[in-house]
Amino acid sequence: MSIKPARTRIAPSPTGHMHLGTARVALYDYLLAKKTGGQFILRIEDTDLKRTVPGAEQEIFDGLRWLGLQYDEGPDVGGKFGPYRQTERREIYQQHAKILINNGSAYPCFCAPDRLEKVKQEQNARKENPHYDGTCRVLAPDEAARRIANGEAYTVRFKMPHDGVTVAHDHLRGDITIENKQLNDYVLLKSDGLPTYHLAAIVDDHEMQITHVLRGSEWLGTFPLHVNIVRAFGWDEPIWIHLSVFLKPSGKGKMSKRETAAAMKDGYSIFIKDMEELGFTPEGVLNWSALMGWGVAEDDVMTTAQMLDRFSVDGLTPSPAAINFQRLDHFNATHIRLFTATDLAARLKPYLIREGLNVDEDALLKIIPLIRERLVTLDDCIAFGGFFFKDEVTLAPEDLIAKGLDAKQSAEIARKSYEILSALASMDHASAEPPMRAYVESSGLNINQIFGIIRVAVTGQKVSPPLFESMEIIGKEKCLQRIKNAIGILEKI
Repeated sequence: MSIKPARTRIAPSPTGHMHLGTARVALYDYLLAKKTGGQFILRIEDTDLKRTVPGAEQEIFDGLRWLGLQYDEGPDVGGKFGPYRQTERREIYQQHAKILINNGSAYPCFCAPDRLEKVKQEQNARKENPHYDGTCRVLAPDEAARRIANGEAYTVRFKMPHDGVTVAHDHLRGDITIENKQLNDYVLLKSDGLPTYHLAAIVDDHEMQITHVLRGSEWLGTFPLHVNIVRAFGWDEPIWIHLSVFLKPSGKGKMSKRETAAAMKDGYSIFIKDMEELGFTPEGVLNWSALMGWGVAEDDVMTTAQMLDRFSVDGLTPSPAAINFQRLDHFNATHIRLFTATDLAARLKPYLIREGLNVDEDALLKIIPLIRERLVTLDDCIAFGGFFFKDEVTLAPEDLIAKGLDAKQSAEIARKSYEILSALASMDHASAEPPMRAYVESSGLNINQIFGIIRVAVTGQKVSPPLFESMEIIGKEKCLQRIKNAIGILEKI
């Protein structure tokens, strides 16, 4: 393949949340453009006005920036090939539809929706694949012009050749051949003057000088149509790359709303905004999604810079890939361990603040070495580190009672521990741990019984980062107050 600068584009529709499929296409587009010294473009395909969702466009902008996939041209950054919203390019499509009509490659269609529905039902009754029956295809140009002049509503359909075959070449899949008689006369321009995808995408890719079209394999069914449209204009084709499809975790079929809802209950999502809120990192998401369709080892941990160094479209694979959320956990946790302490602290802080905690940044930096290895997602910091930033912790009485002991015995352990710790000049772990271990040895009890009571008293939970290192960060005064509170609870049982 030529290594000349590539111009790639991501062209999502603002009809819902930005999802994993869009993110992966955007990543490959970004890598190819940057690898070749080209440009990565964002175009908004917003011509389906009925399905457009308020806020969805901004979510696309935010999602790409969160992922670190900064586009060179787009609706909110400009560029010499704009506008970058299709609803702002209406006249361009209408002009190109006229070109196709004039050269005999398209025709006006005056069939009303109710007639088309009746034809479809009749075809279904005959067990035929639904298709346009060609009523307006044979209209004389003069008659069509007269009806348009009279104000009759019409669409523009592509005049697909009925004879022979169309051979369309996909970079990953090779030549795809289909008999033209199997193809339909699809609508290119709707009666409201807005284009369908079939016209808009082809025209925009040419006008914006896109060299490589990376898109989902769901477009393979109309791929021959798109190739015919390009050829009807007499344009050079871009390099077409239809990517592998994502399958649901079972490997059987695409993700449905039910599987998506079930994943969310388990702390996962295929929507980028959700992933950010759930504590996944852009590095983890990109690494995970990149390998579902790229023929490198599935355990390869790569930053975006490392992906850029290794990327080639020749390495992409058309094989379907099942979504494995456990692999996402793996990559996310691995990237968390690669962050510097300062970077990780900055990423954790918003999740702690979201919980209403008052975060001391110096303390947070001290906590990082204690919790880093325990984090799978960024919001895990709440479970493993939230107690550091609370004035008081909520204590479950039953958790304060050590295994094999009763409340009275547990209270006595808490009182003895308070006595030992209050006598210390400092609560640093080097000062606090030795006398507490000596107490364990002299008491005849095991370490889990004594340390377990103090852990719950100080942190409010049975599992925490190393106890004495945690107590050092919390501070002597606050630790003693928490132990005193625990004593009071145990004495009331």
